[in-house]
Amino acid sequence: MSELFDAVDALVASRAPLPPAEERKRLRVAHGLTLDDVAGALQVRRATVSAWESVKKPTEPRGPEREAYARLLKQLAQLYPAPASAALTGAPAGQTASAGQAASDRPASAAAVTPAAPEHPQPPGPPAVADAPPAATPPAHRAPVPPGTAKKAVPPGTAKRAAPAEPPAGSADTRFENGPLAVVHVEDGKVLAYCTDGLVLDVPAKSIPALVDWTLREARLGAPKLTGPGKDADPLLVLTEAALERYGLPVTLTDEERHAGRIPEGHKVVKQLARAQWKLTKRGFGPWARIYRPATGAERACVQLCIPSWNALDTRHWGDAGRLPPAELARVLGVYATRVMTPRGSTAVTGLELMTALHPPTRASEPDAAGRRHSEHNPGSLGKDPVDCAPCEAPDGHPLLKDLPRFHLRGPAEKLLEEAYDWARPMTDAECTLRYLVGIDVNMAFAAGANGLVVGLGAPTHVKNPEFDPKLPGSWLVDLSHVDLSRVKLGKDKWAQLDADLLPSPFTPKGERPAGPAWYATPTVAYAAELGYEVRPVEAYVRHDNGRYLDAWYHRLRDAYLATMADLGVHTDTDPADFLTAMDGYQDRDPDLAIVVSAIKATVKGGLGKLRERPRGEGWRPGEPWRALSRPTWRPDIRAAVISRTRINLHRKIVKHAAFTGQYPVAVLSDCVVYAADGTGPLDFLPYREGKPLPGGFKLGINPGLVKHEGTQTVLWGEEVRERFHAPDLNLARYIKDGTVTDTDDGE
Repeated sequence: MSELFDAVDALVASRAPLPPAEERKRLRVAHGLTLDDVAGALQVRRATVSAWESVKKPTEPRGPEREAYARLLKQLAQLYPAPASAALTGAPAGQTASAGQAASDRPASAAAVTPAAPEHPQPPGPPAVADAPPAATPPAHRAPVPPGTAKKAVPPGTAKRAAPAEPPAGSADTRFENGPLAVVHVEDGKVLAYCTDGLVLDVPAKSIPALVDWTLREARLGAPKLTGPGKDADPLLVLTEAALERYGLPVTLTDEERHAGRIPEGHKVVKQLARAQWKLTKRGFGPWARIYRPATGAERACVQLCIPSWNALDTRHWGDAGRLPPAELARVLGVYATRVMTPRGSTAVTGLELMTALHPPTRASEPDAAGRRHSEHNPGSLGKDPVDCAPCEAPDGHPLLKDLPRFHLRGPAEKLLEEAYDWARPMTDAECTLRYLVGIDVNMAFAAGANGLVVGLGAPTHVKNPEFDPKLPGSWLVDLSHVDLSRVKLGKDKWAQLDADLLPSPFTPKGERPAGPAWYATPTVAYAAELGYEVRPVEAYVRHDNGRYLDAWYHRLRDAYLATMADLGVHTDTDPADFLTAMDGYQDRDPDLAIVVSAIKATVKGGLGKLRERPRGEGWRPGEPWRALSRPTWRPDIRAAVISRTRINLHRKIVKHAAFTGQYPVAVLSDCVVYAADGTGPLDFLPYREGKPLPGGFKLGINPGLVKHEGTQTVLWGEEVRERFHAPDLNLARYIKDGTVTDTDDGE
């Protein structure tokens, strides 16, 4: 009889009401339990427990796990009663499951899969597919549907879904309730779309045109615009290898297709799209295909495809993301899309598109006499038309230089050369007596260089013998060879004596002292004046139309970086020693989020690189225009200004550190600086006093512009490497991270 009673008790417990997700998390945190603690006790995955506590779309435990979880919550509730103001309802959250209907009234045709967000609320979490396979999901619970919220069915065969009206301020945007993207995969003969919040949708489409149509009519994918005059992000579909096979696409590209960057126009899928009156952009059906119909008014009909097996996700920036299971890939791309933007191509392309999304070229005007609005220039943007750069800013082969003699090599007096550092020197005898080489790296250095930077927005104005203005962006021809780093100004009436032979010059990427007049961006010339030396430009191209164009871009990427690092256990408010501990092995705490961090960093560097994109084949010849020149975002002057400011920021810290400690760098590579020290970590040579860093010097921390530990090697290792390559000034910063140097590595 007792066995029957136990069975009845288990049956009742299996249907026992559970408190809301917020209360579940409150009880766990009140008792000091981590997600791992609960997962270990219940013998489930951490992701599963996280999903049970998900405020947005919680999942419900089933079977013996529900019984044990209910028992745990009941005991915790007795220990930690809820505040009187909290409304504790026992109704389990509804499990959502299909596209095209309101979230409160969806059929159970698709599976609700658990997200696995970290304990911070911002990121979507990894779906716990193993715990809740779609085929085994029971019918979803349905919450009552408020009057007037039922959606009308879309007639079959409708080509596209008209964009709904803008939602009222403060209301939820239900147009994109399933997130910005989905990973399309085939399991057990069924086509499924894994969304970013753990939801899995059944996909009825049997062809690529039908898939596009379904996405626009029913999937409710996409993202709202980032700023007022901007545009909503188009939905992104990521096709796995199984999905490619189902829809008649090659799993991998041939060498010829890879070189062309697309499949042939005669491919059957491309013909299917043409018959259905869908169009492809000029880059065709490649790793990042955009399928669209011309917009009519405010209505958009565009879907982007991402195909990882065609190398859409470059392993240099996305690691192994392309080989992740569909649910985990949806999580990685979803976190990136939510915090940065929906990917529009490579990280470089997305970085550039983010600039435009935050500063659209046009906006709607005020109503005219007839009450109609018109498109007008959006102040603070680059506009919709490209502008010519100055001749000194043009890279080799630019149409502005077509009249130069063939094979002419432009020198510093003809060409603006603002690039990142690549400098090193032989170690002194005193440094050779120390035991270690310690590398420190500036976090998000180029993003920090863009922060608050005033850049040109319009075309340059050519002036002769101008008076230098540090607030005016532009390119200046000036002789800075007289700047002597052995005596520099550190503040008002405060000068420092330094060993100039042990310092890189701030005016050249190789750290060599300039030999005469050269072109520099405004931050470089301003730094020469800051060091206490007179500057007299003989010529300049200045931009009177200017502004802090990159500020919003910087803040968006900074916030994305800091939020993701916080999810990995690295926070902005930690002391130096705790910060170094938190950074040790942070990638292993959540490899998926570590991929997002890498992609965010690549978005910064790649986006800035795109500002001076060079020709990419296409039969281009020197002197002819190339495709990138037609973009208003082709702005080599902005790229030069950011790099100039980044290099100057680093040199300023190096000088402050040398003046205070007498320590000089052994090597500098881009944003990495190597010092000789007696200890193995940054705190062994950085001058912290009572936890406070040197003002204006290097400071440990995760914020952009602060530094982290890059790596440590022995001085003997450094000398052996340089001896092997017969190069006493080989740049050791290139290898300091892990010490790996191959015999074929020439240091470039």
